[in-house]
Amino acid sequence: MKLFKFFIFAFLMIGVSCTRDDNSVIEPQENNTSLEPLSPKEINAIIDSHLKKKGSFEWKDVDAFVIWSALKHGNNILTVGYSDVPFSEDKSSAIADAKKDVLDITLSIENDQCKEVKSYEKIVIYEPKELNYVDLEVTKIETVEALMSSKNVRYLEPSGYNYFAHDNMVKSTLGCGKSGDAINPIDYRVVAPNAQVSWTFYKHNIPQAWAYSTGRRITVGLIDTGVSPYQSLLGSSFNQGYSSGRFIQKYGTYVNSIWPWDTKTDGPDDQCGHGTLMAATIAGPRNSLNMPTGVAYNCNLVVYRATGDVVIDGYHEKRGVSQALIELANRGDVRIISMSIGNIFTASNVSDAIKYAYSKGKMLIAAGGTSTTFTNWAGVIFPANMDETIAVTGITDGPNYTECAICHKGSKIDFTVVMQRAKDSERSSVCLGYYNNDRSYVGGSSVSTATTAGIAALIWAKNPTWTRQQVFDRMKQSASFYPNRHPNFGWGSINALTAVQ
Repeated sequence: MKLFKFFIFAFLMIGVSCTRDDNSVIEPQENNTSLEPLSPKEINAIIDSHLKKKGSFEWKDVDAFVIWSALKHGNNILTVGYSDVPFSEDKSSAIADAKKDVLDITLSIENDQCKEVKSYEKIVIYEPKELNYVDLEVTKIETVEALMSSKNVRYLEPSGYNYFAHDNMVKSTLGCGKSGDAINPIDYRVVAPNAQVSWTFYKHNIPQAWAYSTGRRITVGLIDTGVSPYQSLLGSSFNQGYSSGRFIQKYGTYVNSIWPWDTKTDGPDDQCGHGTLMAATIAGPRNSLNMPTGVAYNCNLVVYRATGDVVIDGYHEKRGVSQALIELANRGDVRIISMSIGNIFTASNVSDAIKYAYSKGKMLIAAGGTSTTFTNWAGVIFPANMDETIAVTGITDGPNYTECAICHKGSKIDFTVVMQRAKDSERSSVCLGYYNNDRSYVGGSSVSTATTAGIAALIWAKNPTWTRQQVFDRMKQSASFYPNRHPNFGWGSINALTAVQ
């Protein structure tokens, strides 16, 4: 069974020199300051303190010394949000001037300690066209202090710092798993043309809703770990059985490298297993092969491999998710973006991209969080805790409204999904597996998010001229607590049949 936990591998943290090229040997950076940076254990303790006191953490909550210390343990990558707006497709002169000010400040201080005079090209690692942030190579605390004092800086973040890579944290599973499961026969039903339907779908009247909508002509974007090349029902047989006339597209924005200046992705193929199960839950075909179907089995699906696992932690995962959001935002056909990924604190470059996608009318659905006691004290995780996203968590099928044992809850949750047997936590939602002819149990807020994205596709397909707000209103009105809102579970569980009638 796969109950996806927010754990992470330790990245190799290596300092970068004043100069570099693709073939150069990296030498330690000479440090002209007598300051000793905080250790990762000390930095994490500061982050934890903020999380426990406020329920959230942003790097603006700490001073220049903490940010600089995190830089020293994160490849010296500083993400700088400039100007007073998070995105702008057409850069005004004021925005261009704000970026120039950031670069000029950085160059003027960083060049003071380098034998080679740096240029913009030497310090800029990455900058997206649509968003107003830039990733810089910064080594000096004086640079951090100067940028913090600039009126043109919206935020500073050591985006190479990896919280989960330090302090002997549990980081072995990463929410990944490719092996199938032995499925209990009472955990699914068989419907025409010989497809299996997860027991959890019936808790939301999803099969009954199919008489009114199957998701046709709606395109859902999925940002996750990609899709397995070994599951043909999410590939060449995506149109099989009662699923027809639709497409699945696969892209990769994740760079699997410790080097921040590497740009070559490792493609769209899922190497973790998590993304495959989310894709299957949203859009697996209603097949004739006696395999599980998805919620919106006639919708289109656009999948991005933007992370290596379920935690948005580390430079390339943050950048990969941000880029995937931009690309999906720029597609006119994509209406829903599902993200069963996250972290216990904010990544502002991802936040900027979410705001950009939201401005384009996209419905963004995100996982409220799934973990053990190791991090479930953190409450609803990022980006589900943003106002621009719809936050979802999982509950059991017990008589009392109870979250699954490792699911997060809180005031930011909008909807719940029944995804786990109360008397047997190993039996959760059923979906296609990583390999052909495999099936899997999949649980937590991850599958809850994917299920909700599928329900949203059913509603939008029934009402194709509706706006995002109209679809969201119907989701609320069809949920178990409406017109009231529960303090921990939002509007409750959606009745898909009511929502599409």
